[in-house]
Amino acid sequence: MAGVGTSSSFPFWNSPAASTSRVPASRPANTAVFAPFTPRVYSFPMPSIKFGTDGWRGIIAEDFTFANARTVAQAIARYVVRGEDARQGVIIGYDHRYASDRVAAAVADVLTSTGTPVWLADKPCPTPAVSLLVRQRKAAGGVVVTASHNPYRWNGIKYKASYGSSPLPSIVAQIEAEFEAVHSNGARRLPPRKDLLQPLEPRAPYLDAIEKLIDWDRLRKANFRFVFDAMHGSAAGLLPELFRRNGPVCDEIRGTRDPRFGGIHPEPIEPHISVLRDAVLAGKYDAGFAADGDGDRIGAIDRSGAFVNPHQIFSLLVWHLADARNLPGDIAKTFSVTKLIDKLAAKLGRKLHEVPIGFKYICELMLEGKILIGGEESGGIGTSLYLPERDATVSALLLAELMAWHGKSLGELLHQLHAEFGEHHYGRLDIDVKPAQKAKAIAHFSGEKLDRWLDWPVTRRENMDGVKIYLGDIGWLMVRSSGTENLLRIYSETSRPETTRRVLDSAVAQIHAL
Repeated sequence: MAGVGTSSSFPFWNSPAASTSRVPASRPANTAVFAPFTPRVYSFPMPSIKFGTDGWRGIIAEDFTFANARTVAQAIARYVVRGEDARQGVIIGYDHRYASDRVAAAVADVLTSTGTPVWLADKPCPTPAVSLLVRQRKAAGGVVVTASHNPYRWNGIKYKASYGSSPLPSIVAQIEAEFEAVHSNGARRLPPRKDLLQPLEPRAPYLDAIEKLIDWDRLRKANFRFVFDAMHGSAAGLLPELFRRNGPVCDEIRGTRDPRFGGIHPEPIEPHISVLRDAVLAGKYDAGFAADGDGDRIGAIDRSGAFVNPHQIFSLLVWHLADARNLPGDIAKTFSVTKLIDKLAAKLGRKLHEVPIGFKYICELMLEGKILIGGEESGGIGTSLYLPERDATVSALLLAELMAWHGKSLGELLHQLHAEFGEHHYGRLDIDVKPAQKAKAIAHFSGEKLDRWLDWPVTRRENMDGVKIYLGDIGWLMVRSSGTENLLRIYSETSRPETTRRVLDSAVAQIHAL
């Protein structure tokens, strides 16, 4: 499902409506409970809700309020009752953000009030754990209260479909239609059904499932040492626990809950993982891995301290699964991903599918049984090994296995890829612009009058999602509006890092001049 930015007059967090949210049994019993009342129909001003690439997101106490969360939950509940077998129940999980557990309990109240059974996680867990539990229990769907990698002031709600991954565009459209109906006709609020709510331990079944995916004997023999940066997110403790069970060393940093994420964005890219770089170098680890706030996106640091970006990680995992392990299946990537994937697919004789940005499009192909591995520019990578879903912990396990398979560091393995396929240097800049300026920028780069950029001719354009222009034979530049934030994203990939930086800087200057 996609992101929701809302602008409304709903109550803030400390309002009386917010204070009645029931909390999981694991929290102190000092919260108010619902008293019996007669159902009433509430009609609210229509908020401007936009479903982006991965759920609803909003700024806490401004857009993301208990009232708005319940309204979105009502739309999800209506979809589950009408579009799925609601008797199979819904799994609800939550991350480390401020009040995520209380919002999850409020969502559970809404769902049980419709007669839908709910299993509510008794502790924070990563999004992929909820997806897996949905599959294992054959549930009607799953809900995760999280804003993923967004800054700490944000929170959100992700919906996971009955197959255990992002909802297909057709499901998103149905949830959006239900949301419209809630606001057009009013929301009938019924008492929650306590008899339909059960607690659920989410982490143990998840660890048991993913532990089986890699060759632990090979990894033990390699004698590599790793460190994991949880970035204060809900994947904390998972990777170290798996390594502890099986022998290899994996220490952890930033593994405690901190709703402010230590003052950084919980996104495993530079500069947010500089702490991981310091830890790798100080501890002389062979690699460092990082996960975003809800554990579905990965980042990495080589033993040299070099950042291994998501495109490089995706390329390494394609190489590992499709070549070394020779597993069957095609490859899928989103529109903004490196062209190195294209070269790998051609060399390995695998069909490549390119889709718009959003893992839901990759998931759709995975459900058809075509895809071995699919990835997006943000570090979300999924494989057909166990679930059509992004998973940072699984990606880290596979990277460690890749290193053990060849007995080499991530940097050495990347050097091999570059030696065979040429260098690919990727960069992205996000700029905060007004909506009108977004439209001007897209129009400018789409226009045929733009036939040259800096020193290179514009040889062709693609507009699958945003607009991408190809610059002679040196690479490409792409401009796209964010689906979850008021940002314009500028991407570029060329054969030299200084060229990529020059292309990005010139694009930013041009956009500001429009």
